[in-house]
Amino acid sequence: MEEGGAKVANPVTVSFEVIPLCEDPYPVVDRAIAVVQKSGVTYEVGPHETTMEGDLDQLLEIVKAGHRACFEAGVSHVVTVVKIV
Repeated sequence: MEEGGAKVANPVTVSFEVIPLCEDPYPVVDRAIAVVQKSGVTYEVGPHETTMEGDLDQLLEIVKAGHRACFEAGVSHVVTVVKIV
């Protein structure tokens, strides 16, 4: 995972996938990934999901911001799948 965030006492792992329901989803997915990159948390982008490590509340806010970024990119429907470990 790419380093970025400060050490967290009890870190969790959160993975999420955004699925924009549109003709060309890749630029929209890139917007959600950019939110994670700007957040400063430790993360890894995979072929189907992005995995982050850190404080649960902070990570869920990032997921929410990534979900919203898809709508800001102009799509009207997005499915977001979240896993917390």
